[in-house]
Amino acid sequence: MKSDEITALARELGEALAAAGRVASVAESCTGGGVAEAITRIPGCSAWFDRGFVTYSNDAKREVLDVPQATLDMHGAVSEETAQAMLRGALARSGAHLATAVTGIAGPDGGSAEKPVGLVWFAWGSRDAKPVTESRRFGGDRDGVRMQAVAYALRGLLELIRQPG
Repeated sequence: MKSDEITALARELGEALAAAGRVASVAESCTGGGVAEAITRIPGCSAWFDRGFVTYSNDAKREVLDVPQATLDMHGAVSEETAQAMLRGALARSGAHLATAVTGIAGPDGGSAEKPVGLVWFAWGSRDAKPVTESRRFGGDRDGVRMQAVAYALRGLLELIRQPG
């Protein structure tokens, strides 16, 4: 995955959001703001991008996005449940119509047998629809995992905005 490919995805997302009259927001952990950075590369993004939340620590996830401590204790920061809670927080704390959340283990350390390096959980949703969640296992080094996760998050937002209704 190259930077220009990510920029092309962000541009395509912006065009789709603008055409639909919708605004997006992002909640990120392992990508460290990479999704928001890709989106804000595009001139005019202020018309269709509200804000990004970088909540790398569990404290930040709780304080900024209201991820329940019980969710973090029971499922961990890298889980479907945490991704969904991050998504709900991003929608609740923004003016966005739709959002994505990304949480994972970019490496090189921090993985386990249950949650290996490269595991990333995603959630996409809108105010009026049930969220979609998915996990992916990306290969490569830390930068590679993060870039692949940014691209995947953007693709998921594109799919969400293109859904009928």
